[in-house]
Amino acid sequence: MFKKYFQYPKPFKILVLATFIDRLGGFILFPYFSIYVYHRFGITWTEVGLMFTMFSAGSLVGSAMGGAFADKYGRRLMLLFGLISSAMGSIILGFLDNIILFYIVGAILGMLGDVGGPARQAMVTDLLGKEKQAEGFGILRVAVNLSAVAGPILGGIIATRSFLLLFIIDAIGSLITAVIVYTIIPETKPELEIGGHNDSLIKTIKGYKEVLKDWQYILFLAISAITVIVYMQLNSTLSLFLFKYHGFPLDMFGYLLSTNALMVVVFQFWITKKMSKYAPMKVIALGVFFYIVGFGMYGFISEVYLFFIAMIIITIGEMIEMPLAMSVAGTFAPEDKRGRYMAVFGFHWAIPNLFAVLIAGLIGDTLGGRWIWYFAGILSLIAVIGFLLLHRITKDRFVSNQKSTD
Repeated sequence: MFKKYFQYPKPFKILVLATFIDRLGGFILFPYFSIYVYHRFGITWTEVGLMFTMFSAGSLVGSAMGGAFADKYGRRLMLLFGLISSAMGSIILGFLDNIILFYIVGAILGMLGDVGGPARQAMVTDLLGKEKQAEGFGILRVAVNLSAVAGPILGGIIATRSFLLLFIIDAIGSLITAVIVYTIIPETKPELEIGGHNDSLIKTIKGYKEVLKDWQYILFLAISAITVIVYMQLNSTLSLFLFKYHGFPLDMFGYLLSTNALMVVVFQFWITKKMSKYAPMKVIALGVFFYIVGFGMYGFISEVYLFFIAMIIITIGEMIEMPLAMSVAGTFAPEDKRGRYMAVFGFHWAIPNLFAVLIAGLIGDTLGGRWIWYFAGILSLIAVIGFLLLHRITKDRFVSNQKSTD
């Protein structure tokens, strides 16, 4: 994979490097975000969840706006706007001492900071031919996971000295990335063909209605959304739970999260290759079964080495379930509607992000933190049963799709 990286065009290689730097700053800060606001403002677990809800709502709006703006105004401009907005927002958040203002700025930051996300993805498509796009996105994913290896470790060390430094370093990372984009990466937006015009909105909306009529696909997304609610706790609730209930050191939590990212970098491609030969719904169910064990363990264990074992189990499930789920979504889609199917697929992540942490906060404040992980195990069990039932419902469809592509 790393050898292939050097065979790609220079702008793409620079984009991957810039993405690594930008995400490194994010992974230094965000694993410790919930602990910071909990101690900074003395708020409840539910209020921490509300903060994540507002941030996710802003992110959802920003991504939707960013996609349209990237097509109209160009990829480079929107990516720069998102990076600079993110940097300014991080600095402001680090100095705020009013919780209401923190909520408001957090929502705005979520919106403006994610405006550049679609532009980054579009750049990959612009820069690479169709035959290299899938592999290019794979390289980008590896870069993100490499930043997730180092980021939490550095963040844990820094957080023990100063939480403010986390915000400053995240801002510096975004600004460095903006400088790289501005000075090296050219605009990649294709010129509109003669006679071309942006009149596809009504047709696109009608196309989404056709996707929503595919009840098997919608059922698949609904069950998948349950797993997203569970998985979201990994980068939000878990740090606060371990710190509050077990006095787990911040720097040690960095190593815990980095274990997850390092495993993905090393084993993801091998596991995906091994699992791709089996019935997809059964394989996804197997991956989510690891969630039952891994997330559920946190409700019962208290030894540090078991925290790491639980993380390893969760990561195995993630590597089995996540790539195959995206592949399955593409298999559901007729060729002429594949883009819209994948767009709807994105909402099974975006919508649970709005309330997943908030629900966990309500559970933590009313029933106790351990119940978050009991419910995580129960929800994962429901999802396993759902995927196994989907296997029975959709197996003929997947066989016919496979034959059509042979």
